[in-house]
Amino acid sequence: MANGLDGVHVVDALGGLLGGYCAKMLRDAGADVTLLEPSGGDELREWTVDATNNTDTGKPGALFRHLRAGQRAVRADDDEQRQRWAASADCVIVGPEGVDVDALHQADPGLVVVSITPYGRRLGPHPVTDFTLQADAGGLAIRGRRDRDPYHAAGRTGDWFSAAMAATAAAAALRRVRECGHGGVIDLSRAECTTLAMTNYASLMADLRGPKGLRGAPAITETPAIEPTLDGFVVFTTNTFDQFSAFCIMIGRPEFAEQFASAGSRQMAWDEWNDIVHEWTSSRTTAEIIDQAVALRIPVAPVCNGATALNVDHFIERDVFVRSADDSFTAPRRPWAIEGDPFPLPAEPPGAAAATDPPQRTLRPGAAAVSEPSLPLAGVRVLDTTAWWAGPMATWLLATLGAEVIHVESTSRPDGMRLVGGMFHDQPRWWERSWFFLAANTNKSAITLDLAQAEGRELYRKLVADVDVVVENYTPRVFDQFGFSWDVLRAANPRLVFARMPAFGLDGPWRDRSGFAQTMESLSGLAWVTGHVDDQPRLQGGPCDPNAGVHAAFAIIAALARRDETGAGALLEIPMVESALNIAAEQVIEHSAYGTLLERMGNRGPYASPQGLYAGIDGRLAISAATDEQWVALTTVIAELGAHDRFVDIDTIDDEIERWAKNRETTAAAQLLNHAGVPAAVVRDPRLTTDHPEYGHRGFYETADHEVVGQHTVPGLPFRLSGVDRWIRESAPTLGADNAEVLARVDVDEIALDALTAAEVIGTQIRT
Repeated sequence: MANGLDGVHVVDALGGLLGGYCAKMLRDAGADVTLLEPSGGDELREWTVDATNNTDTGKPGALFRHLRAGQRAVRADDDEQRQRWAASADCVIVGPEGVDVDALHQADPGLVVVSITPYGRRLGPHPVTDFTLQADAGGLAIRGRRDRDPYHAAGRTGDWFSAAMAATAAAAALRRVRECGHGGVIDLSRAECTTLAMTNYASLMADLRGPKGLRGAPAITETPAIEPTLDGFVVFTTNTFDQFSAFCIMIGRPEFAEQFASAGSRQMAWDEWNDIVHEWTSSRTTAEIIDQAVALRIPVAPVCNGATALNVDHFIERDVFVRSADDSFTAPRRPWAIEGDPFPLPAEPPGAAAATDPPQRTLRPGAAAVSEPSLPLAGVRVLDTTAWWAGPMATWLLATLGAEVIHVESTSRPDGMRLVGGMFHDQPRWWERSWFFLAANTNKSAITLDLAQAEGRELYRKLVADVDVVVENYTPRVFDQFGFSWDVLRAANPRLVFARMPAFGLDGPWRDRSGFAQTMESLSGLAWVTGHVDDQPRLQGGPCDPNAGVHAAFAIIAALARRDETGAGALLEIPMVESALNIAAEQVIEHSAYGTLLERMGNRGPYASPQGLYAGIDGRLAISAATDEQWVALTTVIAELGAHDRFVDIDTIDDEIERWAKNRETTAAAQLLNHAGVPAAVVRDPRLTTDHPEYGHRGFYETADHEVVGQHTVPGLPFRLSGVDRWIRESAPTLGADNAEVLARVDVDEIALDALTAAEVIGTQIRT
């Protein structure tokens, strides 16, 4: 079982980008996938950004070929045929319509049904696009300058993330089938996925700050971040004071380290600060700046697009991009590797055959479940040696799905995300007040171990012997220095899955560089297409962190299935940047296939027209028409639009919509448009997403009780699963809260605990 899901039969009855990327991830882990297409073909079969690119080629669009490589496709318009194919699967991917989900689940509780809808199955079909979902989920308002409209995260980032989350949920549910016979319905909300990926837990931050939490606009443009150079753009990440101090030294202004230490102070002095930074960066080449920043250990990278990403030396040396089976375009490879198994070779995409009898499922018989449903990862134990957001997000998913996760920090080097609590420095145990840490570490236990000391390393090795998974997301040199090579850990535990999440991988010229979400957004091209047309590339503001976590969790679950089949553990390599490249794949695909370079379009985009933000009486209204039917529906509401060509008279159409919206309350206007079949939404403040009515109905936000901050509200998983009533079982742990309980497993008694505390190997207070 080379990849974990070998032999699992998946039927995609949804299609499009959402079904396509979910199915691709499952296929990349070994599943056998069949796409059910309507008679007119899948919506992506003929898709390219420029419709003139794909005429007279006789081939499906390159994005379709990428997503569907190695799959089969059948035409199945008949409801009975679609239902029969869906019932034949081990796992079926569905949308709001087309398949009777309740009938499938009642007939076979062992079938895994992945339902991907805008707001969950309760609301059913609802006119949305990725753009309007970003507006309604709070992801759009968080991004931009206060003197201009905010802008969306371009490239359908929310949809790619939702598809990845769906695949991860499916892999977990398939594990539950093997363990107890129960599959169940995964009821995933694209809106909740978007909130989770794009709002940086702003609602919890506002709650913790109290009356100050809602002051000012929610949008912010990070600085320093993407800055102009002599020959392009470069991105810096200064998440820590040390990184910011090094940046100030690099630009020759060390005194700024104190003067502009807070992000707020830089925002207040925006023009002064940026003039000084740009004077320095604009007089140097990108390569010169990167060399200096790397020497000072400042996370840095060039800002790439669909053409230049292919020229990055690190990607070239690691063979990150591969040619399609017909050698007609280039695309990123699967973003994870299991030890001893090569990356899957490119395969031909499917033609569209008439529906025949579906294959027989191979994972299990279609019998009733054999025992009570459990959490999918119940019984799995994880040693979580990660920090910041990407790694903890991966282990949060594992913990929330039922694994026992032990988060490891040290008192001298705590998880960096705890330090976000520094804004509460005047309160007791301020490091326990970081909204990021509180949200991304629920359901975990926590210990402290100083791995720089021999005693700490020895205890860590003993813990490794009694877990199923070790996860770490530092640069490779960190674990090398600790002596925790794969050979060492495998010797301690031959059944171990060792998941490594370095920024850039375990080899290559960038091996020892650190990287954060900002780095990945810039390298992948996501930043290149984000921002106003007359402005520079801008950051999407965080989704590459949770995206890396979701892809890592998926790979870990697949590796556990492989381990359970073979009995042998494995080394997993899941570079953060390659997860980002996979959700930005369309840029490289379009350029390599057709020479089309995707560019910034503000709040417009290649997937819908018209699309934009329009000012109403009480806020902004997001409107997007992605299909001819939605355009016709829009013209029935705003009759003046009917005289215009939706793809030609774009500015005139925007003016007409602006005139229509300006005298209307945004909520009423959005409801009117939705009722007519037009995707529309009010631009929601991300700090107020707990008030979203659909989230309330579904219980997306749950209450946790923490010994320092008390009761607070955190998001659960953005999907419901049959047999699971609640996701959040425990609040995030305080520093070292479980030292005694966890270390007792490796024979550390009370006397030994006192000695370890005195030697500062363990502790419960941050040590500076």
